[in-house]
Amino acid sequence: MEITLELLRHIVDNAPLPIGVYTGSDLKIELANAAMIKTWGKGDKVLGRSCIEVLPELEKQRIFEQALEVYKTGSAFHAKDKKVDIVIDGHQKNFYFNYCFMPLFDAQGIVYGVMNTGIDITDLHLAKEKVQSSEEQLRMAVEASGMGTYEIDLLSQSIVTSGNFSSIWDAKDAVTNEKILSRLHPDDIAVREKAYLDAQKSGVIFYQARIINQDKSLRWTNITGKIIRDENGHPVKITGIIEDIDRRKALEQQLRKEALETTQELQRSNDDLQHFANLVSHDLREPVRKVNFISRMRNEMQSEFSERLEWYLGKIEHSAHRMQNVIEGILSYSAADKKKQPVERIDLNRVIEGIKTDLELVIQEKNAVFISSELPEIQGARILIQQLFYNLLHNALKFSRTEAPPKVIIISSLVQGSDGDLLQVCIQDNGIGIDKAYSERIFTAFERLHSKDQYEGSGLGLSLCRKIVERHGGTITASGEKDKGAVFTVRLPLKQQSSTL
Repeated sequence: MEITLELLRHIVDNAPLPIGVYTGSDLKIELANAAMIKTWGKGDKVLGRSCIEVLPELEKQRIFEQALEVYKTGSAFHAKDKKVDIVIDGHQKNFYFNYCFMPLFDAQGIVYGVMNTGIDITDLHLAKEKVQSSEEQLRMAVEASGMGTYEIDLLSQSIVTSGNFSSIWDAKDAVTNEKILSRLHPDDIAVREKAYLDAQKSGVIFYQARIINQDKSLRWTNITGKIIRDENGHPVKITGIIEDIDRRKALEQQLRKEALETTQELQRSNDDLQHFANLVSHDLREPVRKVNFISRMRNEMQSEFSERLEWYLGKIEHSAHRMQNVIEGILSYSAADKKKQPVERIDLNRVIEGIKTDLELVIQEKNAVFISSELPEIQGARILIQQLFYNLLHNALKFSRTEAPPKVIIISSLVQGSDGDLLQVCIQDNGIGIDKAYSERIFTAFERLHSKDQYEGSGLGLSLCRKIVERHGGTITASGEKDKGAVFTVRLPLKQQSSTL
């Protein structure tokens, strides 16, 4: 027996795997190599002691019973992926082992001991659990999403499906390539063939196709896949997902229908607006012109009018003048969207000087002062940019205070926008100002903050300004304080993305 143990000791000590030899019914530890001692984590002084003394925590796990059964019966015991709890440094740790107990026989064939071998597979077990958990989560996600999966073996042409593949494809039997083609709408077979042809380069398959159900109804599907290649680059497998998008397609169709109806309704509204503008242009302007003959009548018959009649004529003339302003404002507002305008380079300095010439009489009448910095060139629709700055400068003169001559300051700078450089132009005046509560309302069409008897206008000027600025891809804001002047800040792109606006 001593010779036998000596031979075993030599074998055990040189083995890379954990090995221990136990003798007798108390499983006395006769041999244990370094790997086994490290696995137990009980220190080096374990030889000559019983297993239950060294590893008492294993008794409740019935592992000693397995070893004793081998000692008694002479039959080996094997355990695979078995959880074993071992106390190391006072803390219980969980391990997973592939281990076995092998009987040791003497020359007479009598069992004198048990050899214990084991392999720590804890990392492998945890990795396997993680993979299984991920696979289960993926399976649940696929099923919850209503999608189905498929895998095609390109060598055997066999198809394995899971999830909702069969219910989406309305298939009760095994799925084959022939059955798939037979259920596709004839018009979509070419779409599938093109997708597979494109996938030879990209490795990714994507197409949408209609499936003909058993009841001959159609079902829209979204099919994606990826080609798997072997080490030589040859395609061996296709794995992918099929998704039922019939409801989505129906919703898209409904939205397209609603969008078309909305577009048609907008077109009708635009046509009505244009009709209204034409009505204003042709049917109202001429009568207003006739009313303005009052001024000529006054010049010819001034001495024959009484003071009271002169007052009435003044009211009529004032109302006619105001009506003409409203008509011109409506026409300008409706014309802003009427047709595309060509984009060209615009010298803003010349624009400002031209506007000052147009407003020369008002400037002289009010002794207005203009201070302007050098302005750069921008791209835009000339007629619209002209209208924009005309309205802003005219407002600065119109809403002036009686006790002080108008002073208008125009300064510019370049600022960085999300899509490139922007020109920022600030037009500051010393007029009646703006209440902060109304700094946004003033850009609303027909919005008036002052009585029409105080300040003439249609209520469309600033609304038209915002429409022009936004058409150029810019912004306009207003700020100021009551009786302390106003500042209008315009931001416009230096360059336009298209040739027309």
